[in-house]
Amino acid sequence: MSDVGPTISNAGAQGEGGVPSHPKPSGLPENRAVAAKLQEYASLLEQQQANPFRVKAYERAALTIAGLDRPVGEILASEGQEGLTDLPSIGVGIAGAVSQLVRTGRWPQLERLRGTLDPEALFRTLPGVGPGLARGLAEEMHLDSLEALEAAASDGRLDRVKGWGRKRVAMVRAATAERLGRTRMRARGEGAPRPGVDLILDVDREYRQKAASGTLRRIAPKRFNPTHEAWLPILHTERGPWSFTALFSNTAQAHSLERTGDWVVIYYHTDAAPEGQCTVVTETHGPLAGRRVVRGREAEPPS
Repeated sequence: MSDVGPTISNAGAQGEGGVPSHPKPSGLPENRAVAAKLQEYASLLEQQQANPFRVKAYERAALTIAGLDRPVGEILASEGQEGLTDLPSIGVGIAGAVSQLVRTGRWPQLERLRGTLDPEALFRTLPGVGPGLARGLAEEMHLDSLEALEAAASDGRLDRVKGWGRKRVAMVRAATAERLGRTRMRARGEGAPRPGVDLILDVDREYRQKAASGTLRRIAPKRFNPTHEAWLPILHTERGPWSFTALFSNTAQAHSLERTGDWVVIYYHTDAAPEGQCTVVTETHGPLAGRRVVRGREAEPPS
């Protein structure tokens, strides 16, 4: 890491945590574009009734990036994501978002809140992933982000899927690590924290109850929605250090099996950990038939 880090231009007073409350625009197009995306994400979180502290975190991060007097891409190139997390108000999750925006021009989490996310198109941008494999990742494995794909490639799930040999898995692991700006591989299956089944099922319960009562904001997903109807309820909620976002599954498989009102995709992260995801469904076979279960964690009873 360089001895002289980026500074934050500030023509006004210092805000909370050393972040300028009214930063002087840096005049750097890349920084302005990234800051605008962070601010849009904060605005969507606010509209979708997320925790105000979470909204404020992205607003402060946008101010930090907008106030830099050095291109954020230059910081990533020379110092990696650690150079970003050294900045005020930039934690691990936001650093990952900034890295994706700089390296790919895309941020799946923002696209998810907009309703414009197309995971198959995202996965097809990776080497060795054609339309068939991309469709399988989205439809059969219910993945929709590079973080989720990286975790599946690292914890062994991808090795068990037809069409994925060791060389292709290794290629995808390297590509997702590069896209996400990792300085070392992160494997969620190797001791990385994840919320307990009881927390996930509680979020699932809250989501389905509020969706049924009509109290949640709805978004109009781009996929499988020719009338552009805002039908998909979205929930942002907190449990201790965990932040969750929950939506009904909007995959082709969920529509064909008429499970769009049953399968719930839940995303989770903490300030110190990147995003993970899981799917909660009503089990249809075996001793757990009729009960809500977290796919892949059926053997873990709620505590």
